[in-house]
Amino acid sequence: MTLEALLAYAHILAILTMVVFLASEAALCRSEWLNAAVVERLVKIDLIYAVAAGAVLLTGLLRVFLGVKGAGWYGTNPLLYVKLALFVVIALLSIQPTRLFARWRRELRATGRLPDASQVTKARKRVMVQAHLLPLIPLAAVFLARGYGK
Repeated sequence: MTLEALLAYAHILAILTMVVFLASEAALCRSEWLNAAVVERLVKIDLIYAVAAGAVLLTGLLRVFLGVKGAGWYGTNPLLYVKLALFVVIALLSIQPTRLFARWRRELRATGRLPDASQVTKARKRVMVQAHLLPLIPLAAVFLARGYGK
C-alpha cells in the first residue's frame, strides 16, 4: 500500500511539473515578448517539460505494473489506451516547438537575430494545442480509476 501511495504521489508531482512548464512555454512564446533571454529560457523550460513528460510516463507505467490494481486490470480497459494515445499525440506535437526553440537559440548565438513573428506563432500554436489536449488525459484517468470503460 505504501508503494502505491508513493507511486501515485510521484505521478501527480510529475504531472503538475509537466503542466507548469507547458504553461510557462505558452506564456513566454509570444513574438511581442520575445528577446534573447526568453529564447534561452524557452530552451531550458522545454527541457524540463520533456523530463517531466518522461517522468509522467515512467511513473504511470510503474503504477500499471507495480500498483495495487495491476496490469491485468488496467490492460483490459480501453481508457488506458485513450490516455496513452493522447500522451503520444501531445509528445509528437511537442517535437516541432522543441526543434524551433533550439534553432532559435543557435541562430541567436550565431547572428544575434531573433526569430520572425511567423515562426513564433507557429511554435505557439503547437504549444497551445498541447495545452488544450493535456486536460483530457486526467479526464480519462478519473473514469479509468472508477472502472468505466470495462
